[in-house]
Amino acid sequence: MCSTECVTPLECLTGALRALSGEDLKPLFGPAVLERANALLRARNVLEADLARTVREGELTQAPEHDGKASMASWLRGHHRLPQGAASQLVRTGRALEALPVLAAAAAAGAVSGEAVAAIAPVVSAENLAAARAQGVDLAAVDEALTQVAAGRPHAELRQVVGHYLARLDPDGPEPDPTEQRSLTISRDAKGMVIGRFVLDAIGGEKMQAAIESILQAARPAGDLRTRAQQAGDALVQLADNALAAGTLPTLRGHKPHVVVTIDLADLMDPHSGAGAGRTGFGGIISAAQARWLACDGNITRIVIGPEGQPLDVGRSKRLFPPHLRRAIEIRDQHCVFAGCDAPSHWCDIHHLVHWADGGDTSEENAGLLCERHHTKVHHGFQIVRDDAGRWHTYRPDGTEILLGIPEPFFIHA
Repeated sequence: MCSTECVTPLECLTGALRALSGEDLKPLFGPAVLERANALLRARNVLEADLARTVREGELTQAPEHDGKASMASWLRGHHRLPQGAASQLVRTGRALEALPVLAAAAAAGAVSGEAVAAIAPVVSAENLAAARAQGVDLAAVDEALTQVAAGRPHAELRQVVGHYLARLDPDGPEPDPTEQRSLTISRDAKGMVIGRFVLDAIGGEKMQAAIESILQAARPAGDLRTRAQQAGDALVQLADNALAAGTLPTLRGHKPHVVVTIDLADLMDPHSGAGAGRTGFGGIISAAQARWLACDGNITRIVIGPEGQPLDVGRSKRLFPPHLRRAIEIRDQHCVFAGCDAPSHWCDIHHLVHWADGGDTSEENAGLLCERHHTKVHHGFQIVRDDAGRWHTYRPDGTEILLGIPEPFFIHA
């Protein structure tokens, strides 16, 4: 149980969680298991509400600047590895609880889940609050009504109620900008498969469907027993192939967009499949066989790697990094090296650790990838350092190192 010597509520919480994680659940039978689950779910609701409240306070006080981050969402992503959607939603949840006190009280009591608060959060977006004020809507009454639905009705019904409220806010208003309604998120699962979710307005969706359908219908060989979903996925890849091959896409950091694969020469030449031998520019893991397939119709750039795994210096002393040296640094660093930042290499500039104007060489040893924001931070007091083992460290202007949040191992039991 929680020690009576704990000084703060967080210390008591830590002790209680340790005790919970150490309990043996095997002696419990049905009703006891359900009772425990009920208690834990209410506790989860309370914790989610307090976390959102804390995130909101961090947003109001600009706390992430202490670690060189622009926002609480970027701090949550970088320091605690939250997916982008989850981090952004937590920020919106904190804002919603601040604006809706009845909902906040119910969440703090454990009666309303974080998912329910997230469903209600659009009600207090800036544009919806402005529309409500313009129509004289009593926000306190809306707060109470939505909280009752959230606490006592199925989640699907809550979403319908929120949707109905938002639709009634401005039924005769101007046609919404379709570009503000579109979104696309891309991630990878444990097997390396790329997973995406998109939301398109009716016209944007029609354009996408027309493009995919044209390819799908033009390539229907006899005997193709794949599902329509599989055929449509193949058509989407073909659409990307066509766009890349046409050479008309915008340049990406000074280069035409192209598929990048890094693989050892020995693996590339080995006739075996070589699972997991190659890495793509966006972080995917592919086999040597797949790399050879791509190389069949592509260019191969040889980069010699030194004995400690670093790309060798090409010996240039120019102010700007030439493309082949940039590629070598991208292979080494993969993404922005500022602590807690995972901005991909194509977002990044190459930073001279010792400025070229101060005699710093344009070399691999004197370079690191930094996204635009953190490149600015480093030129305003923050510092990045690469140690002898090849690990990057980030220091604040006061000299203290930014250390990423590492969970305590007290949940691990033998």
